[in-house]
Amino acid sequence: QVQLVESGGGLVQAGGSLRLSCAASGSILSINAMGWYRQAPGNQRELVAAISSDGRTDYADSVKGRFTISRDNGKNTVYLQMNSLKPEDTAVYYCNANIRAVIDYFARQRDYWGQGTPVSVSS
Repeated sequence: QVQLVESGGGLVQAGGSLRLSCAASGSILSINAMGWYRQAPGNQRELVAAISSDGRTDYADSVKGRFTISRDNGKNTVYLQMNSLKPEDTAVYYCNANIRAVIDYFARQRDYWGQGTPVSVSS
């Protein structure tokens, strides 16, 4: 089984910083794109940032210049450095990864999600 485990969420004041981590584990053959999504109460889940296997990045307009996504392929881990946090960044943040892994003796590729880590920014 493949698992994504997130860490790093918490409570921070506006203007502060947090760093989220998401580590993938299991019988992994390769990881393609990885990304971070967030969902605030009453809102749909939205893409925050994504990074391809070769390091190309993409950001939501609302976080450009404040958030940085990166990955360590040797550790199967993706990070989200969040600076200049605003109250509107408050949400549960989810890690997503497209992973090719051995499942039931076969190589299978699909998207996986982490359990979510809450981020709360006070004004």
